Amino acid sequence: MPYSAPIVSRLAPTPSGYLHLGNAVNFVLTWLIVRRAYGVLHLRIDDLDRARLRPAYLDNIFQTIDWLGIDYDHGPSGPEDFERNFSQLHHLPEYQQFLDELRRQTGLLYACTCSRTQVLAQSPSGHYTGSCPSKTLNLDAPDTAWRAFVPPTTVVPFTDLWQGPLAIELARELGDFVVRKKDGIPAYQIGSVVDDVRLGTTLIVRGVDLLPSTAAQRWLASKTADTNSFLQTRLVHHSLLPGPDGGKLSKSQQQPLDRGIITESTSPRPVFAAVARLLKLPEEAGHSLEALRSAFETAAIS
Repeated sequence: MPYSAPIVSRLAPTPSGYLHLGNAVNFVLTWLIVRRAYGVLHLRIDDLDRARLRPAYLDNIFQTIDWLGIDYDHGPSGPEDFERNFSQLHHLPEYQQFLDELRRQTGLLYACTCSRTQVLAQSPSGHYTGSCPSKTLNLDAPDTAWRAFVPPTTVVPFTDLWQGPLAIELARELGDFVVRKKDGIPAYQIGSVVDDVRLGTTLIVRGVDLLPSTAAQRWLASKTADTNSFLQTRLVHHSLLPGPDGGKLSKSQQQPLDRGIITESTSPRPVFAAVARLLKLPEEAGHSLEALRSAFETAAIS
């Protein structure tokens, strides 16, 4: 995986549940790539969804990083430091500035009063198919979300370092997505773009399940000069690890007694083994973090 410019990447968990095996694999994979390239790694915790944040979930992020034995160069040292200095709430004016710039573009945003229940009733996929676009509701009206109007023919092309050339049909994959929630808080896509531009991120490592989000973020970033640099960010979308039932691992599906990967295994070795398989490295590379790093660096050089 060749690099021609300094690598700046990030671990970007959300404190909305305990981190599972898939999260841990992404952390280690990102760490390996950044350390191999002598790059800079940020810990950037996405906490705009404060309704789902729990102190235990926030603690678990730092516990999992320590358990894995990996490090990062910039970011909070712990939960208290995060809340005091690194929470996304400290950057709300920056997110609002991006929203304001998008709002000034005719026909890009519209107000929506539909509830999540109503949206799911109309479309099980969660893609918005309601009537709010034709209502021309006031964006400043109370209890309204802001949605981005995605024309039906919108295709977002980009080249992924692992997947190769891709062309995501954004309207089909995501539909008219929310950029500002009913409580006035910017949505995930807005915060992610602005944060990556602010941190100078040059490489994003994600699961393939986030390809629609990548497309949405690139499409939004292309709309303003201040965020256009996001389009230069290199991308790695890796395959996902299936859960016990064969489905996608998800924090939203955790059971009441689940406490994440650090309580499911006596050591992080299953994580290292999963990363080794993902990278097609020899089985013994998954025995420890040191063995994994050594094998990955040798494979990258050969």
